[in-house]
Amino acid sequence: MNIRPETFADHAAIRKINNAAFAVHLFSRQTAHLIVDALRAEGALTVSLVAEDVLAGDVRIVGHIAFSKEPVDGRDLGWYLLGPVAVLPDLQRKGIGSKLVLAGLAKLRKRNAAGCALVGDPALYARLGFRQAVGLSWPGVPAKFVLYQPLCGDEPNGAISHHPAFNIEA
Repeated sequence: MNIRPETFADHAAIRKINNAAFAVHLFSRQTAHLIVDALRAEGALTVSLVAEDVLAGDVRIVGHIAFSKEPVDGRDLGWYLLGPVAVLPDLQRKGIGSKLVLAGLAKLRKRNAAGCALVGDPALYARLGFRQAVGLSWPGVPAKFVLYQPLCGDEPNGAISHHPAFNIEA
Protein backbone atom coordinates (compact mmCIF):
# COMPACT_ATOMS: atom_id res chain seq x y z
CA MET A 1 0.00 0.00 0.00
CA ASN A 2 1.32 3.39 -1.00
CA ILE A 3 -0.19 6.71 0.13
CA ARG A 4 0.66 9.70 -2.04
CA PRO A 5 -0.72 13.09 -3.14
CA GLU A 6 -3.28 12.95 -5.92
CA THR A 7 -2.32 13.85 -9.48
CA PHE A 8 -4.45 14.96 -12.39
CA ALA A 9 -4.36 11.40 -13.73
CA ASP A 10 -6.10 10.21 -10.52
CA HIS A 11 -9.23 12.37 -10.82
CA ALA A 12 -11.40 9.78 -12.61
CA ALA A 13 -10.40 7.03 -10.15
CA ILE A 14 -11.10 9.32 -7.19
CA ARG A 15 -14.57 10.05 -8.56
CA LYS A 16 -15.28 6.31 -8.99
CA ILE A 17 -14.06 5.50 -5.48
CA ASN A 18 -16.26 8.18 -3.92
CA ASN A 19 -19.27 7.04 -5.96
CA ALA A 20 -18.78 3.41 -4.96
CA ALA A 21 -17.99 4.06 -1.29
CA PHE A 22 -20.99 6.30 -0.70
CA ALA A 23 -23.51 4.52 -2.94
CA VAL A 24 -25.16 2.74 -0.02
CA HIS A 25 -23.93 4.89 2.86
CA LEU A 26 -26.85 5.51 5.22
CA PHE A 27 -26.35 9.27 5.63
CA SER A 28 -24.88 10.11 2.23
CA ARG A 29 -26.55 12.29 -0.38
CA GLN A 30 -24.23 10.59 -2.93
CA THR A 31 -22.43 13.88 -3.57
CA ALA A 32 -18.93 13.08 -2.24
CA HIS A 33 -17.49 12.98 -5.76
CA LEU A 34 -19.07 16.35 -6.55
CA ILE A 35 -17.74 17.84 -3.31
CA VAL A 36 -14.17 16.75 -4.12
CA ASP A 37 -14.48 18.06 -7.69
CA ALA A 38 -15.80 21.43 -6.46
CA LEU A 39 -13.13 21.77 -3.76
CA ARG A 40 -10.46 21.03 -6.37
CA ALA A 41 -11.95 23.45 -8.92
CA GLU A 42 -12.06 26.25 -6.37
CA GLY A 43 -8.54 25.67 -5.06
CA ALA A 44 -9.91 24.67 -1.65
CA LEU A 45 -8.63 21.09 -1.63
CA THR A 46 -5.73 21.66 0.76
CA VAL A 47 -4.58 18.05 1.09
CA SER A 48 -5.75 15.28 -1.23
CA LEU A 49 -4.21 11.83 -0.94
CA VAL A 50 -4.78 8.51 -2.68
CA ALA A 51 -4.05 4.97 -1.59
CA GLU A 52 -2.48 2.76 -4.24
CA ASP A 53 -2.58 -1.02 -4.14
CA VAL A 54 -0.45 -3.31 -6.24
CA LEU A 55 -2.25 -6.42 -7.40
CA ALA A 56 -0.54 -8.85 -9.79
CA GLY A 57 1.82 -6.12 -10.94
CA ASP A 58 -0.98 -3.60 -11.59
CA VAL A 59 -1.19 -0.42 -9.54
CA ARG A 60 -4.70 0.78 -8.82
CA ILE A 61 -6.15 3.58 -6.74
CA VAL A 62 -8.29 2.08 -3.96
CA GLY A 63 -8.85 5.00 -1.57
CA HIS A 64 -8.96 8.77 -1.29
CA ILE A 65 -9.06 11.42 1.44
CA ALA A 66 -9.60 15.16 1.28
CA PHE A 67 -8.87 18.00 3.72
CA SER A 68 -10.02 21.60 3.37
CA LYS A 69 -9.83 24.76 5.51
CA GLU A 70 -12.41 24.99 8.28
CA PRO A 71 -13.30 28.39 9.69
CA VAL A 72 -14.28 28.68 13.36
CA ASP A 73 -16.87 31.41 13.87
CA GLY A 74 -15.92 32.66 10.41
CA ARG A 75 -12.23 33.06 11.31
CA ASP A 76 -9.24 31.15 9.97
CA LEU A 77 -7.66 29.63 13.07
CA GLY A 78 -5.59 27.07 11.19
CA TRP A 79 -8.18 24.28 11.47
CA TYR A 80 -9.03 21.80 8.73
CA LEU A 81 -11.97 19.59 7.89
CA LEU A 82 -11.40 15.91 7.13
CA GLY A 83 -13.68 14.60 4.44
CA PRO A 84 -14.69 12.95 2.45
CA VAL A 85 -12.66 9.80 2.95
CA ALA A 86 -13.51 6.83 0.74
CA VAL A 87 -12.26 3.31 0.09
CA LEU A 88 -13.54 0.86 -2.50
CA PRO A 89 -16.29 -1.20 -0.85
CA ASP A 90 -14.58 -4.58 -1.30
CA LEU A 91 -11.48 -3.25 0.50
CA GLN A 92 -13.17 -1.47 3.41
CA ARG A 93 -12.36 -2.54 6.98
CA LYS A 94 -8.79 -3.44 6.03
CA GLY A 95 -7.09 -0.34 7.45
CA ILE A 96 -6.80 1.65 4.22
CA GLY A 97 -9.02 4.48 5.48
CA SER A 98 -7.05 4.65 8.72
CA LYS A 99 -3.78 4.88 6.80
CA LEU A 100 -5.21 7.70 4.70
CA VAL A 101 -6.37 9.59 7.81
CA LEU A 102 -3.01 9.24 9.55
CA ALA A 103 -1.08 10.25 6.42
CA GLY A 104 -3.33 13.27 5.97
CA LEU A 105 -2.89 14.36 9.58
CA ALA A 106 0.88 14.09 9.11
CA LYS A 107 0.63 16.40 6.08
CA LEU A 108 -1.42 18.88 8.13
CA ARG A 109 1.19 18.82 10.91
CA LYS A 110 3.84 19.74 8.33
CA ARG A 111 1.66 22.73 7.41
CA ASN A 112 1.58 23.71 11.11
CA ALA A 113 -2.18 23.21 11.20
CA ALA A 114 -3.79 23.89 14.57
CA GLY A 115 -6.10 20.92 14.27
CA CYS A 116 -8.59 18.89 12.32
CA ALA A 117 -12.30 18.30 12.81
CA LEU A 118 -14.89 16.09 11.19
CA VAL A 119 -18.43 14.86 11.42
CA GLY A 120 -18.39 11.12 11.88
CA ASP A 121 -18.78 7.98 13.93
CA PRO A 122 -17.09 8.52 17.32
CA ALA A 123 -16.24 4.80 17.68
CA LEU A 124 -14.49 4.75 14.33
CA TYR A 125 -12.47 7.93 14.71
CA ALA A 126 -11.58 7.66 18.43
CA ARG A 127 -8.99 5.00 17.64
CA LEU A 128 -7.30 7.52 15.33
CA GLY A 129 -6.99 10.16 18.05
CA PHE A 130 -10.21 12.10 17.51
CA ARG A 131 -12.49 12.97 20.39
CA GLN A 132 -15.83 14.60 20.91
CA ALA A 133 -15.63 18.34 20.67
CA VAL A 134 -16.60 20.35 23.72
CA GLY A 135 -16.10 23.89 22.49
CA LEU A 136 -16.82 23.27 18.82
CA SER A 137 -20.26 22.95 17.31
CA TRP A 138 -21.57 22.31 13.84
CA PRO A 139 -24.99 23.81 13.17
CA GLY A 140 -27.56 21.07 12.63
CA VAL A 141 -25.24 18.22 13.68
CA PRO A 142 -25.68 16.41 17.02
CA ALA A 143 -22.71 17.18 19.29
CA LYS A 144 -21.70 13.53 19.66
CA PHE A 145 -20.77 13.40 15.95
CA VAL A 146 -18.59 16.56 15.95
CA LEU A 147 -15.06 15.28 16.51
CA TYR A 148 -11.69 16.97 16.59
CA GLN A 149 -7.99 16.37 16.99
CA PRO A 150 -5.69 19.21 18.02
CA LEU A 151 -2.37 19.14 16.17
CA CYS A 152 -0.72 22.09 17.91
CA GLY A 153 -2.66 23.93 20.53
CA ASP A 154 -6.05 23.52 22.13
CA GLU A 155 -9.57 23.06 20.83
CA PRO A 156 -11.04 26.45 19.91
CA ASN A 157 -14.54 27.50 20.87
CA GLY A 158 -17.17 28.31 18.29
CA ALA A 159 -19.17 27.09 15.36
CA ILE A 160 -17.21 25.35 12.66
CA SER A 161 -18.22 25.56 9.06
CA HIS A 162 -17.21 24.09 5.77
CA HIS A 163 -16.57 25.19 2.24
CA PRO A 164 -19.75 25.81 0.20
CA ALA A 165 -18.81 22.79 -1.93
CA PHE A 166 -20.23 20.60 0.85
CA ASN A 167 -23.70 22.00 0.11
CA ILE A 168 -23.65 20.81 -3.48
CA GLU A 169 -26.69 18.90 -4.71
CA ALA A 170 -26.63 15.97 -7.13
